[in-house]
Amino acid sequence: MEFSAQQLADLLQGKIEGDANVKVRALSKIEEGTPGSVSFLANPLYTQYIYDTKASLVIVNENLELTAPVSTTLLRVASAEQAFAKLLEMYNQIKLNKTGIAAQAYISDKAKIGDNIYAGPFSVISDGAKIGNNVKIYPQVFIGDNVVIGDNTTLFAGVKIYSDCVIGKDCILHSGTVIGSDGFRFNPQNEGNKKIPQIGNVIIEDDVEIGANCAIDRATLGSTILRKGVKFDNFVHIAHNVEVGENCYFAAHTVVAGSTKIGKNCMTSGQVGIVGHLQIADGTIVTAQSGLSKSVTKSGEVLMGSPAFDANKYRKAFVHFRNLDNLAQRISALEKQLKDQ
Repeated sequence: MEFSAQQLADLLQGKIEGDANVKVRALSKIEEGTPGSVSFLANPLYTQYIYDTKASLVIVNENLELTAPVSTTLLRVASAEQAFAKLLEMYNQIKLNKTGIAAQAYISDKAKIGDNIYAGPFSVISDGAKIGNNVKIYPQVFIGDNVVIGDNTTLFAGVKIYSDCVIGKDCILHSGTVIGSDGFRFNPQNEGNKKIPQIGNVIIEDDVEIGANCAIDRATLGSTILRKGVKFDNFVHIAHNVEVGENCYFAAHTVVAGSTKIGKNCMTSGQVGIVGHLQIADGTIVTAQSGLSKSVTKSGEVLMGSPAFDANKYRKAFVHFRNLDNLAQRISALEKQLKDQ
């Protein structure tokens, strides 16, 4: 994949300053630029590298003022950061544009397959599955009975989707993720814990991205639901019958227990735990390593701690917590004085 500086200028609506015919075939950081690569400069802290970078082409803001000559060709645009992001997106689309069905793939004759799909070696598409157009199914993906997958969705290597689950359009599921495994429900009895059958499914709406090694449990009855635009980091676990609202962002190791309902535009940092059967208001933010143990009724709250409460109150309380040892020593000293009197 090779482009001239002028071709990229036409694509990004920029202006060339230098050799318009220089060819680039790779992307690089400006401080690690190599001949034949294209980089960008948006952060002023990195301006020093523009003068000695080895990158053949650097995308810069149109108002960048130089204080010395440069050897690289410049592509001036309205926003270097946005232009480079567009370039990254284009590069990624080309790199991942796989088509065709591998000889080692298994597709049931009872499945329905859309146009222009990719099915990699040792992928499995089971009875009754419905696969949309332009779907990418990487090697060793398992798609169970009656699963529905919408157009333009990508399932990276090793994704497992249990029976009857529904995946929307334009979704991305990264390697190792499991959709529709059984919820963790057992009925304690005298002879031991009796497993409660989990006969629901998982519904994932459009434009959802799920990181690597996540587990989204199927519902006991009904559906576990991830609404449109949800984005998960790696190692997120969503239990049975949970509903996650539109455009929520969960960082790694977030865990949500069964039947909790989470509103729109909520965010969690890493290692957040949320107990079951809660109602979480829209726009709630939970900071790292916090534990949420009660429902949140007010929209837009920022919560911290375990159990989590208002972040500002938590920070004030933490100041006192750090001083507990000093306070204990002062009380001991006062008690000793009173005893000696």
